[in-house]
Amino acid sequence: MISQRSLRVSAIGAMRSHNELALKEAFRTGKQTAFLSHSHEDAQLAEGVQAFLQEQGWDVYIDWQDTAMPATPTETTAKKIQERINRATWFLFLATAHSMSSRWCPWEIGYADGVKELSRIIVLPTRDYSNKEYGSEYLKLYRHVKTDSFGRQVLFEAGGMGSRSLGQLRG
Repeated sequence: MISQRSLRVSAIGAMRSHNELALKEAFRTGKQTAFLSHSHEDAQLAEGVQAFLQEQGWDVYIDWQDTAMPATPTETTAKKIQERINRATWFLFLATAHSMSSRWCPWEIGYADGVKELSRIIVLPTRDYSNKEYGSEYLKLYRHVKTDSFGRQVLFEAGGMGSRSLGQLRG
C-alpha cells in the first residue's frame, strides 16, 4: 500500500498546466504516458502521484489540469476522457475512499478494462491515516503498486506475484 501522507508530501509544489503539446512532446521523446483516474477530492494525492512519476520520466494526465475539459461534466467530458485513456500508454487508478465511491472512477476503470491490455492497467492502492486500505478488491485483477520493505514503490503482477520498479516499465 502507498501511504496517502507520502503522496501529499510529493504534491507540494507540483501543480502544473497540462495540454495537448505536453502529450505530443511525451510521445515524441519516448516518455511513458499515463491517464490518472482519481477523485477530484483527492487532488493533492493525484498531484503527488504525478510528481513521483514525473521524477521517473513519465508524463501523467490529470483531467482537471486540462483547460480543454468542460467546466461541468457533460457527454463531451466522457468522450474526452475516453480519448485520453485510449491515447495514454498506461491507465492508473488511484484507489482512495473518494475514488471508490465516485461515479466517474469506476466508469473509467471499466472503460480502460475494455480497451486496454490488462497489463497496461495499474492500481495504486492506498492506506489512509487510520490505516484503512483502499483498492484491495482490484489486486487480483490488475497490476498494482506497493511499497517494499526498503520504502521503494514496486509494481506487482495481478495476484501479487513478481515485482519490479516503476522505472523499469516501458511502453
